[in-house]
Amino acid sequence: MQALIVTVAIVLALAAAMLAPGWRLRRALRRPMPQQHVDILRRNIPVYARLQAPLQEQLRQRVQQFLFQKKFVGCDGLVVDDEMRLTIAGQACLLLLNRPSRVYPGLDTVLVYPSAFLVPRNQVDEAGVVTETRQDLLGESWGDGRVVLSWDHVRRGASDWTDGQNVVLHEFAHQLDSESGSNNGAPYLGSPARYREWAQVLSQDFASLRSDAYYQQHSVLDHYGATSPAEFFAVATETFYEKPWQLAERHPALFAEFEKYYRVDPREWQDAPPAVPEQEAGYGQWR
Repeated sequence: MQALIVTVAIVLALAAAMLAPGWRLRRALRRPMPQQHVDILRRNIPVYARLQAPLQEQLRQRVQQFLFQKKFVGCDGLVVDDEMRLTIAGQACLLLLNRPSRVYPGLDTVLVYPSAFLVPRNQVDEAGVVTETRQDLLGESWGDGRVVLSWDHVRRGASDWTDGQNVVLHEFAHQLDSESGSNNGAPYLGSPARYREWAQVLSQDFASLRSDAYYQQHSVLDHYGATSPAEFFAVATETFYEKPWQLAERHPALFAEFEKYYRVDPREWQDAPPAVPEQEAGYGQWR
């Protein structure tokens, strides 16, 4: 009898431990977002005011879950405050609107540097000689549950929502990409038919961007997207959200694939831009 009581107690304790995180999350999500946090989203997410009320509510819910589940760590002496947390979480969670999501389940920690940061890199030459270098980066998405961001460039991305340059959108696109099991430019899409459609469209536009980059031709997509399929997906995500009118006009099939995947049309959040000569695509530093 004593052994049965002990067994039942252990089972109940394990069940409670398993259920407690979900219960705490549900309790946290039932609380309304503090008004000062809403004000930060409105101030630092330029499209927030243009979202319809249900999407604003979705975004607030996703942000609250993000803040509840993820840890923020300041680096190089940076003290992370609510403004930083809300600005990063708000931009990251834009990618989750209208989509079933557990809010970046593979992510544990967001590391925030004051500005661009150095990371070690090994370069191998044609003779096989390995040289250790250090590279300046604005952001990076790691496969061990971490995203690294430069706060200066997070703010810069938030201040201009029409330049196609956004380090948060870029790095969290990498997080979505990895949910399929590998970082290869094809996030989890569900059915084999969707993967075939995706591959057909994105491979064509990736090849086109590689050609544009090689010959230094203008493109609405940053030339950095030509370095790999994974970077193409991240760069195209930035462009989809920040230059949706231009992407829809110049790459309609690509825009349609992203519209199906992200389940939003960011053109609804921006006025159509005036017709201007296309600027030459630049080179990013995001990995």
